[in-house]
Amino acid sequence: MSPVLWALVALPVTCGALLLAGGRTLDRWAPSAAVAVAIASLGLAVTAAVRHPAVEAPLLDGLPVQLGVDGLSGVLVVTVTAVTLAVLLFSTAEFAAAEARARFFGLMLLFAGSMLVTVTATTLPTLLMGWEVMGATSWALIGYWWREPVRTAAAQTAFLVTRTADLGLYLAAGAALAAAPGPLSLDTLDDTGEPWLSFVTAGILLAAFGKSAQLPFSFWLSRAMQGPSPVSALLHSAAMVVAGAYLLLRTGTLLGASGWGADTAAWVGAVTAVALGLVAVAQTDLKQLLAASTCAQIGFMVLAAGVGASTGGALQLMAHAAAKSLLFMVAGAWLTSWGTQRLTELRGVARFRRSVGVICTVGALSLAGLPPLSLWAAKDVLLAGALEDGGGLYAVGLGAAVLSAFYSVKILWYVWRPMPAGAVERRRRMPASGVEQRHPIPTSAVHPRPPAPASAVEQRRPIPAGAVPPLALLALACAALTPLAFPPVRDTLTDYLGQGPEPEPHAWEFAVSGLIALVAAALAWAWGERTLVPPWTRRLCREWLRLERAAHVLLVSPTLALARAAAAFDDRVLDRAVNASGAGALVLARWTNRFVEGAVDGAVEGLATATRRLGRWARRPQTGQLHQYLAQAVAALSVIAVVLVLVR
Repeated sequence: MSPVLWALVALPVTCGALLLAGGRTLDRWAPSAAVAVAIASLGLAVTAAVRHPAVEAPLLDGLPVQLGVDGLSGVLVVTVTAVTLAVLLFSTAEFAAAEARARFFGLMLLFAGSMLVTVTATTLPTLLMGWEVMGATSWALIGYWWREPVRTAAAQTAFLVTRTADLGLYLAAGAALAAAPGPLSLDTLDDTGEPWLSFVTAGILLAAFGKSAQLPFSFWLSRAMQGPSPVSALLHSAAMVVAGAYLLLRTGTLLGASGWGADTAAWVGAVTAVALGLVAVAQTDLKQLLAASTCAQIGFMVLAAGVGASTGGALQLMAHAAAKSLLFMVAGAWLTSWGTQRLTELRGVARFRRSVGVICTVGALSLAGLPPLSLWAAKDVLLAGALEDGGGLYAVGLGAAVLSAFYSVKILWYVWRPMPAGAVERRRRMPASGVEQRHPIPTSAVHPRPPAPASAVEQRRPIPAGAVPPLALLALACAALTPLAFPPVRDTLTDYLGQGPEPEPHAWEFAVSGLIALVAAALAWAWGERTLVPPWTRRLCREWLRLERAAHVLLVSPTLALARAAAAFDDRVLDRAVNASGAGALVLARWTNRFVEGAVDGAVEGLATATRRLGRWARRPQTGQLHQYLAQAVAALSVIAVVLVLVR
């Protein structure tokens, strides 16, 4: 029994639930309370990562709640709580007093708690409980500004897509339970016999691809950008979207035992990294670019799970969490300050608050994979596993790394370019407030874009001073995590993860990837507004490969058509049949009332009449005179005597 682990998951869940229950009355104290809980959670996470506690509580017969912290989950709990703390610190400065802050911070804490349950779960039933709450709270956070239909529609799309993929976990749990009733431990799923092993593997892959926005589910992350930027900074950098990649890293032995799961994960991750990298290059909206790059970067983690490079996958996860949460929060600060997130209208924004511009540059260069920042080294550690597995995966991974440099430097090219002449003179300051909700962000060209403001510069608002320190800490982490990818620290991390020996990158691999990233970054800066994507595919990439349209054509439209057909059948056939049966019953009732009931009533009345007549006849001999009774007796005896004589 470990109180540390119980406190780690219970503290954010309990505090989040209390803030939600308190509502607007707790708005004033919600930010400080949430930050205090986040600090305590980080301390508990570090303690749990060191001690590796495990706890168990009864739930169902043979299916207890089991939580535990080992090497991989230890890395995750520290990463999730650290990024949660940074995001909540940023949110205290970003969210104005007029916002429903208790609801926001309560949902953020509840989400963080469910994510901690997910990563510390050691059995499928426990994982499912955390997974479900995580999905529900993510829906509420994406649709936080629920009064705007575009926000709620985006939240519903994200929720329905991920829920559809989540059915894979139920398939996996059902197959594992059918194969061997028991606690369904994640570490023993690979012992499942065929054909159940294939069902378990397919379910795990489906759920992981959906939650981590891998192909073909990637489009939901585009719609999720309608949520507040702090939500994106937490959910779509270090928490929700990495849950699928974490699940694959956790069940790596299962993927290998299936015979096909590892290759499927590796190639889906690699193809997603390239395809969504092209999507990111083609974007003209900052948050859409970051969303597509998130899919691409998580593709590297899924690739790592497929080739068995757990150390590289963990390094990629931590480095990506630092860089991407930083960039999402910078995007939110600029959106609040300038009222736009279109790259063409953000030209020169880094020059006005140079501290934020420098911090953004660190995050973007880390995302680009430039040395000596952390994502450069992390990619080489996981790509070493891909090289060991085959040259094809390694080549695809390098291609995706080139695209990373292109879309990352594209951000810097816009935000550092001088503004058009005369724009600065038109600038007018406005009071700082949480105005992000007033600027709905289109998710793709499929949905119409609202009219742009006359000038982004004219709507500039100062970035709150309190928003800079958490950004600076994340920028520092982008550089501080680099030594983890090199011996002897990397060897210590590998031993901590307990995954056994893994392929190690050679020095030339670091040099080649760094040189490629530098060349790609230089080309991206030189090309400026020009894009690597060919013109004939540019619109396709800007619309996220039209994955949402394909989902509507292949799934949504047939489902709605089937529903309409079922409704028409219900209205025209079933309803008419019920109405006709009712009408027939009324006709039968009238006929019965007219004919059958008349005959029955006549028979009853006839029987009653005959009975009355017999009664009257029977009363006639009853006169009360003795001589009449004597005569009746003589007559009766005479009749009996005659009968007896005749019978004999």
